[in-house]
Amino acid sequence: MCGIAGFSHFNNQIGDLQTLKDMGQSIFHRGPDAGSEYIDEHIGLSHRRLAIIDLSDAGIQPMHSYDERYVIAFNGEIYNFLELRAELTAKGYPFKSHTDTEVILALYQYEGVELLQKINGMFAFALWDKEQQSLFIARDRIGKKPLYYCQHENEIAFASELKALLTIKEIPTEIRLDAVYDFFAYQYIPDPKTIYQNIFKLEPGHYLTVDKDGINKQQYWDISFAHITDESESVLKEKVQKLARECTEQRMISDVALGAFLSGGVDSSGVVALMAKIAEKNNDKAITTCSIGFDDEKFDETEFAKIVADKYQTNHHELTVHQDVAQSLEHIVSFFDEPFADPSLVPTYFVSQLAREKVTVAIAGDGGDEVFAGYEKYAADHTENKLRNKIPKWLRTGIFPSLSKASAQVNINLFQRASSLLNSLSVEPAMGFYISNSFIKDADWQALVTDDTKVKLANYHPSEQTIARYNQCDGSDHLSRILYTDMKTYLPGDILVKVDRMSMANSLEVRAPILDHKLMEFACTIPSELKFNTKDCKVEKKYLLKEAFKDYLPDDILYRKKMGFSVPLASWLRNELKSITEERLLNRRDGLCQFFKKEQIAKLWHEHKSEKKDNATVLWSMLMFQMWWDKYMNVEQA
Repeated sequence: MCGIAGFSHFNNQIGDLQTLKDMGQSIFHRGPDAGSEYIDEHIGLSHRRLAIIDLSDAGIQPMHSYDERYVIAFNGEIYNFLELRAELTAKGYPFKSHTDTEVILALYQYEGVELLQKINGMFAFALWDKEQQSLFIARDRIGKKPLYYCQHENEIAFASELKALLTIKEIPTEIRLDAVYDFFAYQYIPDPKTIYQNIFKLEPGHYLTVDKDGINKQQYWDISFAHITDESESVLKEKVQKLARECTEQRMISDVALGAFLSGGVDSSGVVALMAKIAEKNNDKAITTCSIGFDDEKFDETEFAKIVADKYQTNHHELTVHQDVAQSLEHIVSFFDEPFADPSLVPTYFVSQLAREKVTVAIAGDGGDEVFAGYEKYAADHTENKLRNKIPKWLRTGIFPSLSKASAQVNINLFQRASSLLNSLSVEPAMGFYISNSFIKDADWQALVTDDTKVKLANYHPSEQTIARYNQCDGSDHLSRILYTDMKTYLPGDILVKVDRMSMANSLEVRAPILDHKLMEFACTIPSELKFNTKDCKVEKKYLLKEAFKDYLPDDILYRKKMGFSVPLASWLRNELKSITEERLLNRRDGLCQFFKKEQIAKLWHEHKSEKKDNATVLWSMLMFQMWWDKYMNVEQA
């Protein structure tokens, strides 16, 4: 795991060697082991290294091919590199190192851009062909590794993180207003947008080719729900077990200390169980596991993590987050160089910090909920759809909107929930999924936002992001469509961003076996009723994955109520974070107040502080936005 950056200068000079050094230095945390640059008359590449495979100097990047024709800056891991290396060696390629980086260089010589169909891993890389004078930039299928780019004066600048692009003064940083709306709706900004008008994320499963004539973007992979298998449940269970084990074993290859995140949930517990079985087979030492807890029992899962740790005799470590939040928040949030508000960024930072004290690579259970339908929101959506299908459309669309507005006027939680349900039922399934899972209601947005912002946004609405992905899915049923939607939005935009930034903040590499594209592709062929099971009038989320892990985990882990990686947010804002929240939301002359009415911000805060209403979600999003603004928009603080 590393950090990359660079630029082209075919026709216009947008940087020099010092620019490359500055870009690399801005993402030093991603690769503290080494850093280097390559520059010629058309291209500049910068690399920061976190050494994982082949710790020798032979692994330093930017790396040249044996014949010096190709140069690469690579971030990530290729899990099938040993297999590919053997094939390439048989073809006569003279390897100089034992790295997966050199395997990409060699494979490109034989396959060109088709190498993307052969490599299995998490990656973002830039590969320069000196002879053809063309640059090839690619991002992995799922979006585990980030890649930002900006086209400026017919040149491209790119980097693993936005902050590296911000070191180039020529790149404009005007705020993208629809991205601000997206942020408050989703708590992140969906790709390809960023908070800036002229900077973009390269979408997962896409690549860029760049030469003197311009930039071309292509998609090379997508997930499909079109081919549902008719194999028996027992056969599918065995195949999931086998794939999960293989994907986990691949991710245990490392030349440095390796461990695991253990939350006590099904996914991380199952992965730890597989790791322990693999380690036992290979006569390796006990697995190192790390867990985070809270003083508030409603959010603490350490007792469940301990059950798994004891069962598999792991070398287990726990950390309880007490009052550290206020002291650490400024530092933690600084690693997000565009607004990001998933509250679990806090425990993710601390568990990464704890893990880094013990290991350099951690394996995680990310992906189980999106791939096998494990979120509580899928159960709520299932109930809504059953109601939507039973209630006449004239009643849903003609009467429910008025009832929803009337219920919203009553400041009682039951009426607020009823308003949200009625609103969701009044629309079609894709829009209903957006309404149920967005983090700001339309009425609250309209009350908050300034008239000037409303005018500039015109008719834009963030639901466009959800509905577009929902309609892109080739699956025939609703669950497939919302799983696809989450795989294309929430997973790469929230979960993977959070894990990447918080792990890289601690120079820790995180690997996720359940997000292996082969396991994901197979899971998409499994009938929806074996993922979200409703037999015998009971709802069992993540059914087949639980069946696959049943041989390894006790029922106390498999069938307990899902907690998620949550934090006591409402309490934090009223207590530990009260001072910083008041300072940032009420005493700033710039930032939030450019888009929201000051009196409405104050109203929401005073309602929450006095416990008249729980406004924690929108207040937290505001706090994250203002902290980002203060850090990255160079505005003088009040």
